Amino acid sequence: MQTEFNMKNGNNAFCHESLQDAKTIVELLSSLQQGLSKGTLKFSDDNDEITLKPSGLLNLTVKASSDSGLDVLDMRISWSSNKPKKLKKELKISVD
Repeated sequence: MQTEFNMKNGNNAFCHESLQDAKTIVELLSSLQQGLSKGTLKFSDDNDEITLKPSGLLNLTVKASSDSGLDVLDMRISWSSNKPKKLKKELKISVD
């Protein structure tokens, strides 16, 4: 798996926050869907960019809350870019 960084701040993380209308968010979610289907996600704004290559099993976490007039929907998709590590011990099964 490959991750490409072009970070002006020297980090290997991308963060973007802005106010958008629902139609624009639907368009961004559609781009996210297409990128996941193709196996490449490229995020960029005026300051930074990052390219991620998700593959294998992905972990999806969804959280929703509503409290005192503030509604929040958090979605997180994560995966490991490392190959699974081999077990140090070999499994043996025997029948008596």
